[in-house]
Amino acid sequence: MKAFFRTKKWFALGAIFLSAFGFQSCLDDDDNNYELLFPNALVTVKPTASDAFYLQLDDRTTLLPVNMKASPFGDKEVRALVNYTNADEPSGDYSQAVYVNWIDSLLTKPMAPNLGETENNNVYGSDPVEIVADWVTIAEDGYLTLRFRTVWNDPGRKHFVNLISTENPDDPYEVEFRHNAYGDAYGQQTGDGLVAFRLDSLPDTEGKTVKLTLKWQSFTGEKSVQFDYCTRQSTLPDQPEMTSVRSNLNLK
Repeated sequence: MKAFFRTKKWFALGAIFLSAFGFQSCLDDDDNNYELLFPNALVTVKPTASDAFYLQLDDRTTLLPVNMKASPFGDKEVRALVNYTNADEPSGDYSQAVYVNWIDSLLTKPMAPNLGETENNNVYGSDPVEIVADWVTIAEDGYLTLRFRTVWNDPGRKHFVNLISTENPDDPYEVEFRHNAYGDAYGQQTGDGLVAFRLDSLPDTEGKTVKLTLKWQSFTGEKSVQFDYCTRQSTLPDQPEMTSVRSNLNLK
């Protein structure tokens, strides 16, 4: 099997599936395995002090890429979609050695500050989205990763997405997804996006699993859903650099 690494930074799921059929030529004719065209894991890409990196598959499982010496995202920690296969090689301190077929980063952001209702609406917007119940909509490894759906019309208009704490005195783990379409909320086209928010500004759960409540404004009114959440145990740099990526939804 011929290796190929894709690091084009998209996060619209429609683009993933359309693009999948565009890189079949990266495989040998005898290796046209459609299972390689689609992501089979959502991971956190974590650089190490030795300029290498590993993949955090979930809160407990780590993957060691044996066919890549350095992260394609440099020293940035990002959430990413990946297609990998297990490798029959030593994994050292990691759970499993893997062969990375391709990997693509998602928009990875810290939580935004709550500015008060008026300024939240002015800055972060209150345009509707739908949160899609999907395998990539999950709270794990200190991140809340969301697949969401909205409408758009102008591909040149940036949509602004953020996650803020509601500052609910009765629930410190209540957060709100905010979407500012800058007037592009009444289009005829539907698009899905992926974004990951780092949750380190929430109170430490001290090893316990709690309910993380996500609220958002949908096309039919306010909605909410709960996730199981436990504060990430590993230590991060004080100010890790985050990536900012674009898609056909033109998000930021």
